[in-house]
Amino acid sequence: MARVLSEHGADLRLLVRPTSNLKNLEGLKAETATGDLRDSASLEKAMSGCDVVFHVAADYRLWVRDPADMYRSNVEGTRAILDAARKNKNTVRCIVYTSSVATIGFTGNGRPADEDSPVSLADMIGHYKRSKFIAEQMALEAGRSGMCVVTVNPTTPVGEQDIKPTPTGRIVVDFLKRKFPAYVDTGLNLVDVRECARGHIAVFEKGQSGERYILGGTNLPLAEILAEVATLCGRRPPRLRLPIAPLMPLALIAEGFARISGREPFVTRDALRMARKTMYFSSAKAQAELGYAARPVREGLADAVAWFRQAGYCR
Repeated sequence: MARVLSEHGADLRLLVRPTSNLKNLEGLKAETATGDLRDSASLEKAMSGCDVVFHVAADYRLWVRDPADMYRSNVEGTRAILDAARKNKNTVRCIVYTSSVATIGFTGNGRPADEDSPVSLADMIGHYKRSKFIAEQMALEAGRSGMCVVTVNPTTPVGEQDIKPTPTGRIVVDFLKRKFPAYVDTGLNLVDVRECARGHIAVFEKGQSGERYILGGTNLPLAEILAEVATLCGRRPPRLRLPIAPLMPLALIAEGFARISGREPFVTRDALRMARKTMYFSSAKAQAELGYAARPVREGLADAVAWFRQAGYCR
């Protein structure tokens, strides 16, 4: 996001934590401010004098040992961002809040979901989805109550510089490490990460306060995603398709070991529950109102494969 903003000529001030890995910022012309989503004073200070705030930070994990930790970042952190913007209302004229399609409802009729698909907190599977849903409701309410707050709902971003990696990047990394011998029958909407970043700028320039916009790319079955990655790296895709139900006990055991070791489990019950739904989405609203258009997702997958290899995540 920061690099795309810089390419558009923006003067940047980036909030970084004292423990942040700043490798992705190398060579980027930007001021940094040390702070944390959980430190309201640091947010207010960092935001001082800023014209626009892009709130792209989140705790994006599908399993966490202490769920309260995730709510502090995703929910209370968003509340603190909104409060800091109110205190800097003389300079901050708009917030672009990055939510997720995790908060979008599924249609149940086989059609891709959109911003108007019915959904409630009860539909959210797992703490990540629940925390993002609660935070999004705060952002939407603020945008409909006098503040300029526009909400962005990216689908499944894929591309370079995923240093963690995120759960999305782990799909690629695990395949490259030959840890993907089989797959489950699900589907995802993949979007190139740079195109998603450019969509954020379009939302700021043309989006309506109090509205939300899905920024997606291509709807693909997981089997086709893995086949594409296999083609890019010259390997055979997994052929074995596993049913979800028998994997639940394995996920329970993996989570138990994770609570002892502190390391994220390779499979979780929440991830399997989500996989029961085909996670296809429509970006028609963003296309019509913002002029948004995503490039072929194969380019984003190719960028991801090349970057993870160059960065030493795998051979």
